[in-house]
Amino acid sequence: MRVFGELETVVMDQLWSLGGTATVREVFEQLNADRPIAYTTVLSTMDNLYRKGHLTRDKVGKAHRYQTVLDHAEHSAALMREALNIGEDSEAVLTHFVGAMSEDELTRLSQVMKNRRGTSAG
Repeated sequence: MRVFGELETVVMDQLWSLGGTATVREVFEQLNADRPIAYTTVLSTMDNLYRKGHLTRDKVGKAHRYQTVLDHAEHSAALMREALNIGEDSEAVLTHFVGAMSEDELTRLSQVMKNRRGTSAG
C-alpha cells in the first residue's frame, strides 16, 4: 500500500465522498466547483489510480464508472498496518502512536479492542 500523490488524494477523497463510485465527469464537476481543474487531468489521474489497482471500472455507455477498491477506513487501516510493519521495532512505533492519542481516542481504541475480543470469543 502506498500513499497517494497530492492529486490522487484529492480524487480518492472525492470518490469516497461520493460513496466510492463515480464517473470522471462526476468527479470533475465536484472538483471544478472548488478549484479550476482540467477534465483531462481528472481523467488521467483516475486512469492512473485504476492502473495502480486502487480503482476498478465498468463501461457505462461511452464512459467508465470507477469504484474504489477499498473504502476510506480500509485504506487508512492498511496504511497504519504498513507503518507498524516498517523497521524492526513495531512495538516502539505502536508505543509512540498510542502515546500521542487523546483520552477520547484511547477510549475508542479500548472499545474497539473490547468489541474484537467479544467477537472472537463467540
